[in-house]
Amino acid sequence: MNYLFRMKDFFSCLGQSGFVFIILLSSFSCAAQKNGSKPYYHEDLYSLRPKFPDPVDSSTQAEMPKKNEVVPTHNVNKKVDGVLDSINHFNATRKFIDGYTIQIYSGQNREEAMNSKKKMTTDAPDLTSEMEYNQPKFRVRTGSYFSRLEAQKDLLRMKRLFPNAILVPEKIQVR
Repeated sequence: MNYLFRMKDFFSCLGQSGFVFIILLSSFSCAAQKNGSKPYYHEDLYSLRPKFPDPVDSSTQAEMPKKNEVVPTHNVNKKVDGVLDSINHFNATRKFIDGYTIQIYSGQNREEAMNSKKKMTTDAPDLTSEMEYNQPKFRVRTGSYFSRLEAQKDLLRMKRLFPNAILVPEKIQVR
């Protein structure tokens, strides 16, 4: 509080000419440097930059002599063949894999399920829909996708047509 009274006294003593002096003083103190002046500090780091060889053309690279090739001595293919064969047999006998489908309707009303399937075939003819009944609900689903990322594009399109459309995990038959 005491500080404010001192400042008030200082400005009252200056008067109008004092204010002009302070404004001029502050404007000259904020002047920009001249463009012709040298910077205070300058350092050339060019000598410290890493130097890389020029890229080699692929045509000239073929003409270069080949170095001695290394022959593998500890080849594990014979040991791994049994494991790979068992994995191949498992994949060949596999009938279903984990995947996703888009569910566009789930409810107890059969007519609404039929109407949503009909709307699906007219608005999105490139996708086929299936209706199934698991007591007590009718479900209308479309598409078979291996990952969520694959299904995302069609899911966004179905959300515009059917706001309640969701992505459902399901076992997908392998053909």
